Amino acid sequence: MAGSLIKIDEEIVSSAVASVDLGGSNWDSSYDVYMVKLNNVVPSTDGQSLYCRVLESGTPNTTANYDWADKYFQVNTTFANEAQTNNTQWNWQPAIGSSTNESGQGIVYLFNFNNASEYSFFTKEMTYIRSDGNLKGGQGGGVFTSASACNGISIFMASGNISAGTFTLYGLKK
Repeated sequence: MAGSLIKIDEEIVSSAVASVDLGGSNWDSSYDVYMVKLNNVVPSTDGQSLYCRVLESGTPNTTANYDWADKYFQVNTTFANEAQTNNTQWNWQPAIGSSTNESGQGIVYLFNFNNASEYSFFTKEMTYIRSDGNLKGGQGGGVFTSASACNGISIFMASGNISAGTFTLYGLKK
């Protein structure tokens, strides 16, 4: 993939913020597929889920049009399935820990974001250290069930702030 990832936007969080928006005024609509890289994401409050919404004209869409499903693999127990429909956000990672050495990582691919005639959707692979100290990984995807052009994403915690992390948006060169 050398040379095929074009960096569009990056936010490095080193002090608490309510959300991280990628794209918006920096959005480059010349790509069909985008990749979001999350590295060392830490919540301010222990055990928080990492959520995401699409941006439309730079503003997060808060309607109940978010569906998602995941398969989680856990070191301390068996796998788990989680899914929700008609939600007001996508759940990208549940229960990330905030203690030393606890953080979340992941790669997310975004599809159809520029097409106002189709639904936007994502696929993801994530790993993180939970608030109970156990490693958990997940694969899944979701769809935004409203045909609209999206120009980015807004990432935030279920409660509290994001205290650290690097968030990078790439376009995938054709």
